[in-house]
Amino acid sequence: MSQAESVVAAAPRVPRRARWTLGILRSELTTTLRRGRTLALLGVLAAVPVLVGIAVRIETGDGSTAGPGGGGGPAFLAQITDNGLFLVFAALSATLPVFLPMAVGVVAGDSVAGEASGGTLRYLLVAPAGRTRLLLVKYASVLVFCLVATLVVAVSALAVGALLFPVGEVTTISGTRIGFGEGLLRAGLIAVVVAASLTGFAALGLFVSTLTDSGIAAMAATVGVLITVQILDTMPQLEAIHPYLFPHYWLSFTDLLREPVYRDEMVKNLGLQAVYAAVFGSAAWARFTAKDITV
Repeated sequence: MSQAESVVAAAPRVPRRARWTLGILRSELTTTLRRGRTLALLGVLAAVPVLVGIAVRIETGDGSTAGPGGGGGPAFLAQITDNGLFLVFAALSATLPVFLPMAVGVVAGDSVAGEASGGTLRYLLVAPAGRTRLLLVKYASVLVFCLVATLVVAVSALAVGALLFPVGEVTTISGTRIGFGEGLLRAGLIAVVVAASLTGFAALGLFVSTLTDSGIAAMAATVGVLITVQILDTMPQLEAIHPYLFPHYWLSFTDLLREPVYRDEMVKNLGLQAVYAAVFGSAAWARFTAKDITV
């Protein structure tokens, strides 16, 4: 046996199920990210920072600079004209309550139900990995979409902000100043935190997707749950349950712009998302593994 053959023989073999899992994950990600509906959603998300940046630019076209809280808008909007990096924070603040979770709801709701309505689910289940691994692959692909969608907003905002406004040192919410490099690093960390904030809702959407064989119904139901919970989170009469609603701490990422960084709200947010992911992920597994697949 030659040396090359010896090396090949000694190399560990990837188990068949692991190969299937990696292959179906690649296929799932490719299919999801190339789907026309997904590209349209990402296009809308990328357009939000462009519209916000142009609107702020037009409003300050005379060269004036909005002061703190100027125009009655969010604090980040008042900072954009001084530093285009703040467009990243403003765009994420604008898209997180509605646009980002709606996009995630569409993808998560269609993840299993879409395969069932298209008649491809039973063929996927013929593969050796089984239902549990298939469900994990579906959830992993939705989580990747959460990150991709958030990065699309952040990168679009960064490009538009650098094009339309000056960039430089960042003034934190605490009033201190940090360098542009550190500000850019915090913007990237904020994008990751925002993506992580959507993991609980993604698991909820996956669970809804296992309840029906209609992709459209699953997407509509998931988005409907989002809207309902958002409304409940704004009602002062239900203040007692607000800390247990998945979107309640979504905007806690703004604490990354404090000096020093305030972590309490973000920890609560990530902990709450982990609970939702565990509960609805388990519910999705229980439903999917017992589901009678006939189409």
